[in-house]
Amino acid sequence: MKMVPVSKWPGPRPNERCVTLSAHCQLTGAKPGFGKNVSHSHRRTSRRFDPNVQSKRYWLPSESRYVRLRLSARGIKTVDVIGVEAAVARIRARGVKV
Repeated sequence: MKMVPVSKWPGPRPNERCVTLSAHCQLTGAKPGFGKNVSHSHRRTSRRFDPNVQSKRYWLPSESRYVRLRLSARGIKTVDVIGVEAAVARIRARGVKV
C-alpha cells in the first residue's frame, strides 16, 4: 500500500471529525470534543464528548419578542451575568442569525 502525505490527502484530513451543529453552543461556540472509550481489556474505541446544550427561550425587550437560543450550561450562566441583550449582540457579532 502506497502512503500518501497528509498535505496531498484528497478531501478532509484523516484526523478531522464531522461535527453536527446540533451539539453546538450559539454563544460560547462550545462544540464536541473527541476521545477514546477504554474497556476493561484496555481496548480503545473512538467517542464524542458532547457539550450540555439546552434550548432556552428568552424575552428580548428591545424587539418585543421571544428568542430561542441553543446554549451550553456555561452559556446559560453567561446570559445570567451579562444579560440577554448583550448575549444576543455577541451571537449576532459571530454571524449567527437570531
